[in-house]
Amino acid sequence: MISSSTLTLSNIPKSPSPTNNPPLSDHKTAPSSPTASDSSSSSSAESQSRRIKTSPQLNRWSRARAIRSGRKLGRPPVQPSSGEMNHSDSSLGVIIEGSSGDGSEQYQTLSPRSDGGRGGEYVTDAAVFAGKSIYMVSDGTGWTVEHAVNAALGQFDYCLVDRVCAVNTHLFSGIDDVERLMEIIAQAAKEGAMLVYTLADPSIAETARQACTLWNVTSLDVLGPITESIAAHLGVTPSGLPRWAPGRKVSLGEDYFQRIEAIEFTIKQDDGALPENLHKADIVLAGVSRTGKTPLSIYLAQKGYKVANVPIVMGLDLPSALFEVDPEKVFALTINPVVLQAIRRARAKSLGFDDELRNNYSEMDHVKRELEFASRIFQRNPVWPVIEVSGKAIEESAAIVLRLYHDRKNRCSMPRISRRY
Repeated sequence: MISSSTLTLSNIPKSPSPTNNPPLSDHKTAPSSPTASDSSSSSSAESQSRRIKTSPQLNRWSRARAIRSGRKLGRPPVQPSSGEMNHSDSSLGVIIEGSSGDGSEQYQTLSPRSDGGRGGEYVTDAAVFAGKSIYMVSDGTGWTVEHAVNAALGQFDYCLVDRVCAVNTHLFSGIDDVERLMEIIAQAAKEGAMLVYTLADPSIAETARQACTLWNVTSLDVLGPITESIAAHLGVTPSGLPRWAPGRKVSLGEDYFQRIEAIEFTIKQDDGALPENLHKADIVLAGVSRTGKTPLSIYLAQKGYKVANVPIVMGLDLPSALFEVDPEKVFALTINPVVLQAIRRARAKSLGFDDELRNNYSEMDHVKRELEFASRIFQRNPVWPVIEVSGKAIEESAAIVLRLYHDRKNRCSMPRISRRY
């Protein structure tokens, strides 16, 4: 049941005071005088550490992990002390403020459960406010707001990794009443976090907007503006109900069962199985081993498309059904040989291949011959578009496949410059 209340300036509590980040330097204690033996062992350890050469790639991964965890690089995280603590409990979690014994304050802040808890279930994580926080609030599953924020954060990759501007994102799903919403905004005000929300109920969305304005919380309504524009364009009033609200009966509609059927079909047709069913597929993927046919098939199936994939193996005949189906629904996948060799080597190692199998699978000469063999097949079937998957995420390859698929289905394709995508 969705509950809401009218928010006015009189019934909004006063702005919670933001927590000031304690400087990490305050936690330092006076070092004790080292002995001669300590000094010699320390110097030998330092000389040994200077001789160790680390990989730049490993350093980059380490920095990325530190950023995702919200730690500032080169500084140890602040741990809650065993001294006297003042505890303030709420349904969102526990904020601990206290002394570490040297006059500095310790903080423990809340974050969503890592075990999938939702609807007000949160746990506390020790953290230092080294980075900016973004709170994502949704009255449903949170899929829309999470993907919108992640898409926007993709514009700041250069900063998030290379320049160490840490960002912590927290998703709060199933927030469909004002009381829990106010607790989240209060915590955002204390932490100085940004609030991004998708709330279908206009009154709850307005409550969030007013509270964020009063408490000086930077906020963004993702769903409201587009809903209002569509309502004005259609000349109708939106329902104001979340997608999974009891009043809506569309959660398990025809589209849902079509997606389930597509996933079941795709799993059965994986890796060239049941070639006699290729004519039933909406999309057929063809390519050599390790070009991402299976994950791309599953991704497309989750969108409701029945997908079959056929492996191309040098020396083995392809199923005749591949050349009998409508060629406009066949998509060829290719990849850079260097990238393919690296993927295959990792695969061969994980499967424990012996030297002979490894040479016939992941050596460069074999990889190039197999790609050339596949290329000759693609050339004999010019209707098949060839999609280069090197360096592409599954989502990028899927977007190309679906654009070409719908262009062909609707007969609205533009003249193409190249067959490679």
